Amino acid sequence: MVMFCALVPLGSLQAQSTNNYSTLVNFNTNGLQITRFDSVAAAIDAHDGEIACFNGVFYLYGTSYGCGYVWGSKGSPFCGFKAFSSKDLVNWTDRGFLFNAQTPIWQARCNGSTYGCYRPHVVYNQQNNLYVLWINVYDNQVGYRVFTSPSPVGPFTETAVPTLADSTNAPVGGLNNGDHDLFVDDDGTAYLAYTDWRSGGSIMIEKLNAAYTSGTGNYVQVTPGNTEAPALLKRNGTYYVLYSDPNCGYCAGTGTSCRTAPSPLGPWSSKIQISSNSCGGQPSFVSTIKLNSQVIFLYGSDLWNNGNPNEALANFYWAPLTFATDGSINPIVCQGEVNVAIMPDEAPQLTIADLDSTSGSDGFTSFSDIGGNIQRSQSFVATRSGTLSAVSFCTFQSGTPNAGLTIRIFQANSAYQPAGAALSSILVMPDSMGWSPQFVTVNPGIVVNAGVRYAMVVSSAASQGKYGFEYNDTAPYAGGGEAYSSNGGATFSAEQKRSFMFRTYIHPNAVRQVELNWPPFYLGWYLQVQTNSPAMGGLGTNWLTISGSAETNQVFIPINPANGSSFFRLASPN
Repeated sequence: MVMFCALVPLGSLQAQSTNNYSTLVNFNTNGLQITRFDSVAAAIDAHDGEIACFNGVFYLYGTSYGCGYVWGSKGSPFCGFKAFSSKDLVNWTDRGFLFNAQTPIWQARCNGSTYGCYRPHVVYNQQNNLYVLWINVYDNQVGYRVFTSPSPVGPFTETAVPTLADSTNAPVGGLNNGDHDLFVDDDGTAYLAYTDWRSGGSIMIEKLNAAYTSGTGNYVQVTPGNTEAPALLKRNGTYYVLYSDPNCGYCAGTGTSCRTAPSPLGPWSSKIQISSNSCGGQPSFVSTIKLNSQVIFLYGSDLWNNGNPNEALANFYWAPLTFATDGSINPIVCQGEVNVAIMPDEAPQLTIADLDSTSGSDGFTSFSDIGGNIQRSQSFVATRSGTLSAVSFCTFQSGTPNAGLTIRIFQANSAYQPAGAALSSILVMPDSMGWSPQFVTVNPGIVVNAGVRYAMVVSSAASQGKYGFEYNDTAPYAGGGEAYSSNGGATFSAEQKRSFMFRTYIHPNAVRQVELNWPPFYLGWYLQVQTNSPAMGGLGTNWLTISGSAETNQVFIPINPANGSSFFRLASPN
């Protein structure tokens, strides 16, 4: 994949930002995979695809699993292909689906009753100003379908079914061709690198036509078999193809091997393994990002959920490749985080109305166990008084729960544990939550007071399936903590330095007041108030005169619930 990005070179960034790089985080300080979130704090659900760059904007293309798609599960729906955009590879915006895959024809082509549809890859054709999308399918002879669009985020329109040299005699709807990559050379010639399943998983490379929508019959076989997921790139006149070695769908930890050639059609060298486990995943792409002063070859690996049915929880490993002086690719050293010479996006962050407390969304990882006797609690301190208008908790389904998720609000003690009776209890039905982590929001509508500690308790009566959460063990929210119960909420124990991913919203209450009127005959009398009860000194003491009340026969008195009962009287000026 070749991309031309009009990005600022490293040497000219100093005057524009305190940081002249963007930091890609793959693992947290405990070595766990982190979940990447978009601009609205929903997990990025776009897998087995690629990152492309058009006109200075990065686009992540991938297969969505969040609707509950499971490979080989006949009852699971196909979710579709999504795109996300970013200016710095860190801050991503959901750009929606590339086309409508919820139609009966696309469900029939791609749902769990089939082999599925995967691997969206997009290139730009300068000759006709169209973006070209190829996807891998298993309902036709060639194994691919092709689309075009005037926009990199679609909607894409399907074109004629492509042809490839290896598929002339292939059966319709068989296991023919698999994972692929699109590559556009410096002269504008495009190539498709793909997996030929009929030859046992060989990597093939075929030259495409001028429209990039079909093969030309001019091709070469690169590997003997047992491989998949090729990625084609060019550096200093040498062509490289990286691929999964061996092939292993949805596996966590296959190897990455590489071969080189003087042209896309070979001859190709013997393989060299550059990673034994692809940093815990399976190689997915290499994006060639051309800056003004340098080129970054960004290696991507899908960190699959190790064959777990919920692959919406799969994460990503992204880091630049490095090269030896002889041009060979250095062995991949897996990094928890890496800096890339791309200007950070300093666009203003979204302003969230009434946001009071938040854990943020950096450095979180997924786990699921909420259901039955397992309950979880997150405490927080209200920073202002008002109405707790909303509470958001980042969650997801795991194993198709047969009951909803209950979110209750309690006051909490100093040990972060819920105490007393629930102040609010709201049930969220399963169909309100997907398989990909995102916020579910409830509206307690209860009055809270500044400085008081509260607890959000999450539970479910599900006897099958669980609900998940995002957690961070570096205490990103210092105002409270997480607690765990294994006995249905009878007792909770604090888990040190752990925060869940959550938000609370407090709406300041409008000033409430009462209107008092008295007959005009009493004009000139003073209105007086007493806020203590008759048991505290009686009504004959501690009366306060309301300023200006002698000049009117109507006043508006603010109501403060903290004062308890108030008593009023008119006092003669004599």
